[in-house]
Amino acid sequence: MNLKENAKKLKQDIPTVFLALKDKDTPVAAKVVAAVTVAYALSPIDLIPDFIPVLGYLDDLVLLPALTALTIKLIPRQVWEQNRKCAENMWADGKPKKWYYAIPILIIWLLLLCLIIKAIWF
Repeated sequence: MNLKENAKKLKQDIPTVFLALKDKDTPVAAKVVAAVTVAYALSPIDLIPDFIPVLGYLDDLVLLPALTALTIKLIPRQVWEQNRKCAENMWADGKPKKWYYAIPILIIWLLLLCLIIKAIWF
């Protein structure tokens, strides 16, 4: 598999990991790793900032696929396949059907931004 195929597979696996996180049949260890994986994938803050040449993108190329692979190994095969089918139905034309799930994340980041601005200016 080349890099482009791996990126496409990763894009398809992240929604499945998210659904497995919510599944009651997923073991606790897998849920913890899945929560970290989804939070890191959705977070605009990286371990290594992207403006650092080469190293900035290295964490996206190594860390996110490694977390996803670890999560997939911890999730039982039957639970993974069931959630994969559900994840395929979540996306229409390359865009999520339920985009409003991003609203809580946006609210949290806006609150953090407001707190940072308040701390700097006041």
